[in-house]
Amino acid sequence: MKITRQKGMTIIGFIIVLSFALFVSYLGMKIVPLYMEYYSVSRILDGLANEQGSRNYAPYTIRLKIMTGLNVSYSDNIKESDIKIKRGSSTLVRIVYEVRTPILGNLDVIAKFDKQVALTN
Repeated sequence: MKITRQKGMTIIGFIIVLSFALFVSYLGMKIVPLYMEYYSVSRILDGLANEQGSRNYAPYTIRLKIMTGLNVSYSDNIKESDIKIKRGSSTLVRIVYEVRTPILGNLDVIAKFDKQVALTN
């Protein structure tokens, strides 16, 4: 009679792997929306840069277009004070903001985003 050893994962090993996978999924659910919001900001600024005559817009109009686009995409972390406009040979529009998302207890994820475009059209 030949004795073979059982192969596979024990229940404790399975619980450890499952808890790790759940924790990584939880982190993903907290972090992915931050980057989705950044891509929304990037899309809005790139769209503004491609508009004809956008270089000649007044700062109020630029802010209004950006804030309207952010409201449509349900972006809550960007305030109007985060939008910086600098005039020169081309108009530079820069959005710098920071987002803090609580993860677990007193642990937070801090994400800093910075996007700048030149309005030359």
